[in-house]
Amino acid sequence: MSRLNRRQIPDRRVFLGTTATAGMVAFADLLRGLPPVSAADLAATGKRVRYPETIEPLVRLIEDSPRERVLERVGQRVRGGTSYQEVLAALLLAGVRNVQPRPSVGFKFHCVLVVNSCHLASMAGPDSDRWLPIFWGLDYFKRSQADEASKSGWTMGAVDELKVPDADGARGMFREAMERWDVEQADAATAGLVRTAGATEVFNEFARYAARDYRSIGHKAIFLANAWRTLQVIGWGYAEPVMRSLSFALLNHTGDPNPADNDLEPDRAWRANGERVAKIPAGWLDGSADRSSTRALIETLRESSADEAAREAAAAMASGGSGQAVWDAVFVSAGELLMRQPGIIGLHSLTTSNAVRYLWRHAENETLRKRLLLQATALVPMFRESARGRGELADRRVDRFRDFGSDGEVTSGGDSVRLADVMEDISGNRQRAADRLARYLHAGGDADEFVDEARRLIFMKGRDSHDYKFSSAVLEDYRHVSPEWRDTFLATSVFNLKGTRSADNGLVEKTRQSLA
Repeated sequence: MSRLNRRQIPDRRVFLGTTATAGMVAFADLLRGLPPVSAADLAATGKRVRYPETIEPLVRLIEDSPRERVLERVGQRVRGGTSYQEVLAALLLAGVRNVQPRPSVGFKFHCVLVVNSCHLASMAGPDSDRWLPIFWGLDYFKRSQADEASKSGWTMGAVDELKVPDADGARGMFREAMERWDVEQADAATAGLVRTAGATEVFNEFARYAARDYRSIGHKAIFLANAWRTLQVIGWGYAEPVMRSLSFALLNHTGDPNPADNDLEPDRAWRANGERVAKIPAGWLDGSADRSSTRALIETLRESSADEAAREAAAAMASGGSGQAVWDAVFVSAGELLMRQPGIIGLHSLTTSNAVRYLWRHAENETLRKRLLLQATALVPMFRESARGRGELADRRVDRFRDFGSDGEVTSGGDSVRLADVMEDISGNRQRAADRLARYLHAGGDADEFVDEARRLIFMKGRDSHDYKFSSAVLEDYRHVSPEWRDTFLATSVFNLKGTRSADNGLVEKTRQSLA
């Protein structure tokens, strides 16, 4: 990967009645005077950023600024007229140029993976708070940049122009490189593909490979979904370095021999699902989404192998079940896994399901869409077994939420369930918080109010990339689950959200110091 390793020259309702912490006041001082970001400013458009040459100085500013000064310096640029899209673009480009997706598409590389999650959080927030996630992302990038610099000094180099194919050869060369896991060829082919094909065509080519293996616990699919979504906002003109970084990530098989020449465990589900798609009949999207079929598949996902799970999903659709019934089982089962073992594996089961569903929703080829759905089903047992490898799984099941509710007031310990109590319990007793939230929602409580507060607390208390990635994915997927399963799914989310008693993040004090 010599070319890639060459260094380049260098007032939404507030129902809890909480008051702002001293830290949030300090952060507000940083944002005071910055122009507000309206919902219209966040609308996806490829035309908002028209001059790529104007981005390089901003990227360099982010790269070269010390961590303790970067927020102040970017804030000065914003006050001088730099737009939200430009800051978002520069944040993404700084990440792909300074942090490599190796040895795993995770860890320090989360500074790239989290950019879209920060953007989604910004879109969901009130106008006054929409800079908060982006400024958090800037600070997080500096940490990752320093990590990479200390370990390898890597930066993305220029593509080998002599190897870049023309329009006629780009697609074939790209597919051959990806099938052969050839990093050098894929780098040149990616550049040619991005330069000569439309954005949708490029997405569909990459979607063929982003979920094909279990290496990096789903981060490959997450990278494609999040990178594509960010490019829809900042403009396709920035795609080439982003997609080159992506192809480098998708070909990561650190610790394994070349998958093209070997039958390796991380690759088997995708291959089997390629043969299994023929069993899914026409009309698979229009079949029955009854609760019983989803419940049966949840039982399968709880204990069966990846192969058995995908086979059962295909059989369910062949018998008249719908793709939506399968997605309901995938999301609820991933949520149950998080309940059984809160932590890194369970949360990635949910963020990966979010990403694969996004690929499934936007892929144009029907055969690929069927394969992605079966792969999403197979991935849940893979995550479950990875979790078992880290420790015991608690005996917790989503069945406990099924019978909650009454015709009158829902109570817990003689007191009516208040959302404020739910949010407090998240900080100390997550199972009680989940039970209370399920009761609250079943009684007609406002799910949007819970979602709004959960997002607000991430702004205040989010401490790492997973807080943003997880909350953005789960609070989005709540809408993707069928109504009869939504409350159950949302109840599982509290096992990785922040509560009102969680500590504020450390960025507040850093901001105060940088402004002193």
